[in-house]
Amino acid sequence: MNRREALKLFSVIPLVAQFPEELFSTTGKQSLGASTFGKEFIFGVSTAAYQIEGSWNEDGKGESIWDHFAHKHPGRFKNRANGDVACDFYHRYKHDIRLMKSLHIPAFRFSISWSRIFPDGIGETNQKGIDFYHRVIDECLDQNIQPWITLYHWDLPQALQKKGGWTNRDIVNWFGEFTNLCTKEYGDEVKHWMIMNEPVAFTTLGYLLAYFPPGKFGLRNFTRSVHHTSLALANSFHIAKENVKEGKIGSAFSYSHIDPENSAQPSGINPLWRARQNAKAAKRYDALLNRLFIEPMLGLGYPVTDLPWIDRIYDFMKPGDEEKIKCNLDFIGLQNYTRETIRHSWMTPFIHGTMLSAKKRNLPTTEMGWEIYPPAIYKSLKRLSEYPDMPDIYITENGVSLADEIVGGQISDIKRIEFLDQYLVQVLKAKNEGVKVKGYFIWSFMDNFEWLQGFNQRFGLVYTDFENQDRIVKDSGYWFREFLGK
Repeated sequence: MNRREALKLFSVIPLVAQFPEELFSTTGKQSLGASTFGKEFIFGVSTAAYQIEGSWNEDGKGESIWDHFAHKHPGRFKNRANGDVACDFYHRYKHDIRLMKSLHIPAFRFSISWSRIFPDGIGETNQKGIDFYHRVIDECLDQNIQPWITLYHWDLPQALQKKGGWTNRDIVNWFGEFTNLCTKEYGDEVKHWMIMNEPVAFTTLGYLLAYFPPGKFGLRNFTRSVHHTSLALANSFHIAKENVKEGKIGSAFSYSHIDPENSAQPSGINPLWRARQNAKAAKRYDALLNRLFIEPMLGLGYPVTDLPWIDRIYDFMKPGDEEKIKCNLDFIGLQNYTRETIRHSWMTPFIHGTMLSAKKRNLPTTEMGWEIYPPAIYKSLKRLSEYPDMPDIYITENGVSLADEIVGGQISDIKRIEFLDQYLVQVLKAKNEGVKVKGYFIWSFMDNFEWLQGFNQRFGLVYTDFENQDRIVKDSGYWFREFLGK
C-alpha cells in the first residue's frame, strides 16, 4: 500500500463550501438557555497550546513535532502558515481570559505544551514553562473561570520523536513522567483533566497516512503507535488519579456518527448486495474512527472482528497488556462535528470503503467541507451511552468554521449561532432521555491556527486579527453570553 492509496482511507483534505441559505433562519433567535440543562451542567470553551500560544522557542521551550514539521515542510500548510506566533496567547493570556470572563464563560479547556515543560521531552524541566501555566491557572481562578487541562493535544517534543515517538514503547514512561509532574504541580488547583485529545487522529494522520507530523507512513508504524498510545493513556490516568485528590480524570475522543449510503445505486448492481456491502464498510469505519481506543479502554479489546487487519497490533503486545490498557475513566470527552456517509469500495485497501463528499451530494457543509447534521451529536451520545458502565460524558469539542467577515467593526456570524443552537437542542434531547451528558465546550474560544489549514479556518466565538492580534467578539460570542445568562 503506497501513500496515495492510503490517503483514500480518509477525506483528510478539507473542502471549501458555503451553507445553503435555506438551512438557517436569519433571526438568530435562541430556542433555549443554559438553565434548561440544569445547575450542574458545565459550559465552556476549548483551545490547544500549539494553536494559540505562539512563542514557539521562547523562555526555554523545546521544539515540538509541529514546530519541526511546519519549518521543514512549509508548503504542506495553507499559505505556508505556522504556529510560531499563532494568537500570541503566551503574552496575551490575561487579556484573553478577562475577555472570556466578560462573556460569562464559566470553564476554559486548554492544553499544556509538553516541550514547554520538558524541552527534551524528559529529564531537565523548564521552570519558566512551569511558571507560565501557573499564571494561566491563577488568572482563570481570579476570574472565577474553571480550568480544564488537556495533557496531550498532539504537540509531542521533537526530541522524543527522534527516539521513535509513539512507536517506541518507552513513551509510556516518558508520558507518565510528564503527567506526574503536571498533575503534582497543578493538581491542587485544577480538578478536571483530560489525558489525551483524539488519539485516533494523531496516530492515523501522523503514523499511518503521513499527513500530520511526524509524517510517518504504514501499518507497522500505525499499529505500534496505537497500542503504545493506549498503554500510555491508561498509565497516565492512574498517575493522575493518584496525584489529583478529588479530581475528575478523563480523556477526549473524536466521534463521528457514521451511516452507510442508502441512495439509489447504478443499474446492474444488486441493491440488496450493495446495501449489505455499504453496511459492512460503515462498520469498518466505525471500528477505526470511533471504537479503536474506547473499547480496549473499557475492557472489550481491540475491534478485530469488524477491523480484521488491526490484529497486527498483537505483534507488539506483551503479556498483561490487555489488562494494562483498561481504565475506568471518570468521564469521556466526546468531540463531534459531523457525520460520515460510507460507500463500499474495493479501491481502498483494508477498509474497502470511501467517505462520500457532502458537498458533491448538495448537502449543507461548513467551510471545512463537513456536513451540517445536528442529529449526529444526539446519535453519538446515545450510541456511547449503550456501553455498559459508561462514565459521565462531556462534549469537549463542537463548533463550526465559517468565512467570517468584519463589516463596520462587527462580525455577524448568524450561521454559527444557528449551528450551535441546533446542536445544543440535540444534546438536551439526549440528556432528557437519560444520557449522562454533563457539559458542553465550544471549539473554539477564538480563531486560531487550525493545523495544516493554517489561519484559513475560523471556528472562534472571538475573531483574531492575526496581523495585529486584535480581538473582536463575534455576534456568536455575545449570543453565548446571553445563552449562559438564561
